[in-house]
Amino acid sequence: MSLIAGTTMKLKLAREVSPYGYFMTDGESEVLMHYTELVGHRPQIGQFYDVFLFFDSEDRIAATMKTPLIQLGTVARLAVADIHPRIGAFLEMGLGRQLLLPLSEQPELKELRPKRGDEVHVILAHDKIGRLVAKVAFEEELAELAFHAPQAWHNTWVEGWVTKTLKIGSFVMIDGGVIGFGAYGFIPADERTRLLRLGERVKARVTFVREDGRVNLSMNQRKEVGRVEDSERILTFLKERPNGAMPYSDETQAEIIKQKFGISKGAFKRAIGKLMREGLVVQEGSWTKLTEQAKAAAVSTSSASAADAGE
Repeated sequence: MSLIAGTTMKLKLAREVSPYGYFMTDGESEVLMHYTELVGHRPQIGQFYDVFLFFDSEDRIAATMKTPLIQLGTVARLAVADIHPRIGAFLEMGLGRQLLLPLSEQPELKELRPKRGDEVHVILAHDKIGRLVAKVAFEEELAELAFHAPQAWHNTWVEGWVTKTLKIGSFVMIDGGVIGFGAYGFIPADERTRLLRLGERVKARVTFVREDGRVNLSMNQRKEVGRVEDSERILTFLKERPNGAMPYSDETQAEIIKQKFGISKGAFKRAIGKLMREGLVVQEGSWTKLTEQAKAAAVSTSSASAADAGE
């Protein structure tokens, strides 16, 4: 039998060496369990105990009775406790010590990397020299743990953690609650209101439950709801603009619309269309302007508000 860091093993307490702790053995090798790693009652020499093996601050294999949040080769969602800009993110693994998620495991774009408080789905592994390290869990590992989303989820809002974020969209492990590990979902790029970090907590609406149990997601309201909210936001924006006009229209690039209003170009066009049908705005080339009717209504509302405030 060999002592493998990252695993829980049943070892025999061989001897106590003060002031360090206890030496545990598998019959061939020994490993030190410091006094600070004890849990519960004082252990007895000659008895067997389940201990987790890890590397201490001097890269020596050591044992603990504390229960880790992850085991070698398994998937777990771990919280980001600290960030080192040149090394990577340090994850809390439940032992009073942290596990490194190297930069090489993270997105190339800095703004897509996890921050403190984010939670990342990872696998515990060994690096090239045998030290414990976290690796981002891939779709195939997560899919094995995910349950099939029920059809009742359609058009409901759910929350989860981003497991991968790409140009085409972001993958999310939706909270499973008491049901299990979670359900797997995907937010297409045009259904994101912003770029999402690896490990970021996100709220999204289930737009479609697939036959394989996965779901399509959107960070936007349903079209009929979103159209009202978006049109009100654009109308307010126009009323605050000089002469009630803005240099954005159906001709404006989607990236600029997303940056300015936080919505897709499709949502923008639906909102503008609603305002045009109501006679509140017109489009002239690359500009959108309030109609005289809308300007008059805005002035009337402003005057009424001023009168109320003076009473």
